[in-house]
Amino acid sequence: MAHDTKSIDTVTEIILIIFRLNARLLEQGDRLVQPLGLTSARWQVLGAIALAGEPQTAPQIAVAMGVTRQGVQKQLNLAVAEGLVEAHPNPRHQRSPLHALSATGQAAYDDAMALQRVWAKSLGQGLTLSELQRAKQALIALEHRLSPVTAS
Repeated sequence: MAHDTKSIDTVTEIILIIFRLNARLLEQGDRLVQPLGLTSARWQVLGAIALAGEPQTAPQIAVAMGVTRQGVQKQLNLAVAEGLVEAHPNPRHQRSPLHALSATGQAAYDDAMALQRVWAKSLGQGLTLSELQRAKQALIALEHRLSPVTAS
């Protein structure tokens, strides 16, 4: 029973740490890409499109990012207006265009990722690869338990 209580308390502490970490990552991410005229939210949308390797609909981007379609749509509208993303007709769904990075958007994403690599290096300083991999595996396990497919 004591083990269960300790496990429950530890999971609760992890949840709280993730909430604080998410807020700090978004805040520092905003600061990191602000000189590029981006926000963390816009950077995430550009990244979802770039990492998919092909044009994406707003719902596809939302699933990849784990956020709402409405939130993604807002960022897509801004990114299109800023010339970072291009909307193309979707032959499979007239009302859900496919979004691709423009040349300007690809350059902005590449610049953001160059900054991110330096940032990630400094964040990981003092942690071994093994520690980072264990943290990653624990977070992945928690994420899988929260996924709609495995939720009960």
